[in-house]
Amino acid sequence: MNILVTGCKGQLGTELQKLATLSSPHQWFFTDVDTLDICNDTAVEACFEANHIDTCINCAAYTAVDKAEDEPDLANLVNALAPKVLAEACKRHNALLIHVSTDYVFGGDAHEPYKVDATINPQSVYGRTKAEGERLIRESGCNYMIVRTAWLYSSVGKNFVKTMLMLGDTKDEINVVADQKGCPTWAHDLAIALVSLLNKNGKNEVHETFHFTNEGQITWYDFATAIMEIGGKHCKVNPITTDQYPTKAKRPAYSVLDLSKIKDFAGIEIPDWRKSLEKCIDELKWMASLRSQ
Repeated sequence: MNILVTGCKGQLGTELQKLATLSSPHQWFFTDVDTLDICNDTAVEACFEANHIDTCINCAAYTAVDKAEDEPDLANLVNALAPKVLAEACKRHNALLIHVSTDYVFGGDAHEPYKVDATINPQSVYGRTKAEGERLIRESGCNYMIVRTAWLYSSVGKNFVKTMLMLGDTKDEINVVADQKGCPTWAHDLAIALVSLLNKNGKNEVHETFHFTNEGQITWYDFATAIMEIGGKHCKVNPITTDQYPTKAKRPAYSVLDLSKIKDFAGIEIPDWRKSLEKCIDELKWMASLRSQ
């Protein structure tokens, strides 16, 4: 297959590039905002034509959750209108669109993991624009796999794990919210899952939504505590409530995603969140050792 990856410089796009360097039977085309404007239908069409694209994995997104409250138009452009452009190109070329979405499309008031067909009720600009992107993809009539994820982290870019490790080096103690529950996702594991979905489905017609995170249910406090422990930091983590840490955008109190559908469809085993966290921190330590040489 000829696979176009957008947002290739982000956490997930970087992991997909790593996988592509291995023994992949596919031809990969990696793009980011500096090489392909996915909001420009003419540019996207030219890319599809020139490279005979039959699969597009859209990793591009506006993910600054609080900033989106002040930049709703920009968030909507990237999270909703750009996916529409990609979906329409996929429809014209009979290509598959694999689109990454988010737990923020849900209201966060559940008490058991959200199934893929649960009612959406986004509580922030970010969540609403991602939900709109999903809707526009479905209405386009293209073949699609929408994959919702949550709490994404990796060894590159800005994310919670790297922030906690940095604070562990500079602070004696920190406060972290303990009444928001979800599950982290190592971008490496998500990249493997996306490729597994692609290989499982091949070029069959598909209109499906999936959920993927690592296994488990934890709070941000639990996550931060584990990061400090695994990272060998001596920074104390204090649990606080959401009310004690106000943010511009509302965060979901509960956003655990049900993973049964993707496990059944792709036949994959999903690693436990702590095991994947250990691997990511090991990778960060290895990268730091290389820089110090």
